[in-house]
Amino acid sequence: MSAAGPLDPQPSDDEVRAEARTWFDVTWDPERPLAEWRDLLVDSGWACPGWPADRYGRGLPTDLARAATDELRAAGAVGPAVGVGMSLAAPTLLEHGAPDLQRLLLRGIATGRDTWCQLFSEPSNGSDLAGLTTHARRDGDEWIVTGQKVWTTGAHHAAYGMLLARTDPDVPKHRGISFFAFPMRQSGVVVRPLRQMNGRASFNEVFLDEARVPHENLVGELHEGWAVARTTLSHERGLAAGLFGALPPGGGGRTREEAAAEAAAYLKTYEWYPQRAGRPDLVAPLAQRLGRAGEPVVRQEIAALHALQRAAQLTAQRASAQRKAGRPGPEGSLGKLHASAIARAASDAHTQVAGAHAMLDGPGSLEEGIVAEVLVSVPGQSIAGGTDEIQHDIIGERVLGLPKEPSVDADIPFREVRSNRRPSS
Repeated sequence: MSAAGPLDPQPSDDEVRAEARTWFDVTWDPERPLAEWRDLLVDSGWACPGWPADRYGRGLPTDLARAATDELRAAGAVGPAVGVGMSLAAPTLLEHGAPDLQRLLLRGIATGRDTWCQLFSEPSNGSDLAGLTTHARRDGDEWIVTGQKVWTTGAHHAAYGMLLARTDPDVPKHRGISFFAFPMRQSGVVVRPLRQMNGRASFNEVFLDEARVPHENLVGELHEGWAVARTTLSHERGLAAGLFGALPPGGGGRTREEAAAEAAAYLKTYEWYPQRAGRPDLVAPLAQRLGRAGEPVVRQEIAALHALQRAAQLTAQRASAQRKAGRPGPEGSLGKLHASAIARAASDAHTQVAGAHAMLDGPGSLEEGIVAEVLVSVPGQSIAGGTDEIQHDIIGERVLGLPKEPSVDADIPFREVRSNRRPSS
């Protein structure tokens, strides 16, 4: 079976598994350098078998692509790179990007050669993403971009950014935005770390001063970037409680070791995310260790937390089924709200169990300071990936069919919208 074209009859599950198994049996060598292995894997189409056959995939439908991935795991082989490139940029490019742009960028994403970041949020517009003021003007075959982005994870080492910029200020705010695959490594880009109240610096602010992006890097239609951004956000909300990609398998060999080191370096940025999620797994053991597990109020807090977790698991299963079917939807917003509720409940439970000791950090403190980090990290759970208020709007409008939130600026040219920052003419 060669990589199937769109009009070819689809192979059976057994045929896909047999060919994938044969390829991995012949080609997988755990002592290959990681870069060499990923080149072979991506070029074969088995790294991302659901991608189009002429764009580093094999054109397989979701169920057969999953079967091929099962064979990769069964072989103990390393898969494509982890990161927002695979989890957010690639799905967005596949849905909205021109074929030539897909061919230009997808290979670097899957091999891990090119890492990505997300240039959406800005200091002046908060959750009103469509109110962004970073602007781009056309200059021949390029766009010149000026503005500022914030809360950008991984910007300091990213090769590309998923950039939203205003390209037409004379239409309502949702209609004058364009989405670009933006090259980060250029003189017009300055990246500075942001220090958080938990002492970490996972995010950055990004300053764009006459930075340039080729017109061919436009994703979707000009001025229609809002629809493209919604695709990215739907995938981001679906990933709110999980990792950005599949981690490499355990075992020996150079390939696995290099892949594990790559994943560890990437995930170090996110090592405090379990604390942001509340660390509910620590509540009951801590209550037992402190001799408070028998207290009625403590037991009630723990039981309520467990009930929230179980409800979230069931919602996550439904969201996963929708994503696997290629239909990411509002279940991601439901999951995001569940994650926020669990984080707050866990933080409250930690406080109930530990009392004033929950504020202590450093050696000898509860869980070596993890409980204290939970308390100052949990507020971020209700903000990152779209605030709880935004998720409530999405669910109300798209799931319950309620009227849209009243707006005073949705139907007027963005140039006339009151703002403390405005794109230049």
